[in-house]
Amino acid sequence: MSDLINHLTSIHKDVLKEIGNIGAGNAATAFAQFLNTRIHMTVPSVTIVPIEDVPELTGGVESRVISVLLRVTGESPGSILLVFSENSTLNLLEMITDYEIDINNLEEVEISAVMEIGNILSGSYLNAINQMTGLNLFQSVPAFAHDMAGAILSSSMLSIAENDYALLIETKFINGDEEIEGFFFYIPDPGSLEKILNSLGIETT
Repeated sequence: MSDLINHLTSIHKDVLKEIGNIGAGNAATAFAQFLNTRIHMTVPSVTIVPIEDVPELTGGVESRVISVLLRVTGESPGSILLVFSENSTLNLLEMITDYEIDINNLEEVEISAVMEIGNILSGSYLNAINQMTGLNLFQSVPAFAHDMAGAILSSSMLSIAENDYALLIETKFINGDEEIEGFFFYIPDPGSLEKILNSLGIETT
């Protein structure tokens, strides 16, 4: 386990939240084009959480959620896990469709739309990191899952994670009067978070 991720200072968190805010701004622009509607995104908080706590944070072990996992490669490798409740996923999909959706029986086109949302959000955050740090980070093809949060955690979706802790960037999508909450978990490989912060001139020792 990376020692830094469990001992971030307020300065570290402020920097990471700023990256999150820039990523959210990038994502809002991309989502506006993809969803064909104006959308605003915010980053209410940035926290460090044990991976084993992910199911409880996203509604409970037995809550059914939609998740997208991407592998981050390049100079600071890691993993990104996006988690949405079924209701949030339904609201997101309803922004881009004009028909009734059965959340328990998603069609291929709807699953593809969710994965594209994952691509857009992950790419926006990685681009923010790349622009601010000069590093080169890339994302893999997303993996999709629709299951109980506990089952997703214990499945192979997180088997590639090399850290016991994750950086949680809470994300809110605001469309008119409606707020849709998403959970963006960045799970850096050992040493990756230090490299990101060091490239910004932030001491980590």
